Amino acid sequence: MMQAMDLPADAPPPIRAGELDRDTLLRARRGDPLAFRAFVVRYERPVFALLSRMLGRGHRVEDLAQETFLRAFRALPGFDPDGPARVSTWLLTIATRLALDEKKKQRRPEPMLPEAPAPATPERVARQHELRVALGAAIEGLPDDQRAAFVLAEFHDFSLNEIAEALGAPVGTIKTRLFRARDKLARALDEFKEER
Repeated sequence: MMQAMDLPADAPPPIRAGELDRDTLLRARRGDPLAFRAFVVRYERPVFALLSRMLGRGHRVEDLAQETFLRAFRALPGFDPDGPARVSTWLLTIATRLALDEKKKQRRPEPMLPEAPAPATPERVARQHELRVALGAAIEGLPDDQRAAFVLAEFHDFSLNEIAEALGAPVGTIKTRLFRARDKLARALDEFKEER
């Protein structure tokens, strides 16, 4: 079996884990509707998840998800499948920017309530509900720039460089935003730490 370093220079790069296969991506870039449908099916869950975490639940999430894919469809011919960016990073960057624009327009976003596993006792059910509400409120209370960096890092596994690219900020600034976001969330949830 060939090692990665034994591949000829003109060989296509290997498929990145979790990404759409290169052939389907190339067909989608050429405007093939079936290939673009496969593109949407592959990435709709991460796009909806990111938008929901950034904006909370509501009808705007679906609208912005559609806008994300519309913009991706228009820009896909310019995406370099052999370049350093992953398709998911590129697409979630589009969604992030749309979410940040939407946040600027909103006055009071709907609270985010993360899902929790079903607990065993009624007391635990009540406490986990309190924790979900507190966590949702704490994330919602973060400034938009910190919230975006936090959601991309914690929920979508973006690297610091990918977050910096998505948000158009230097890596050092992203590190600071993440530190501040995590610190604020830790302080907001202090009362729940004692119960562990």
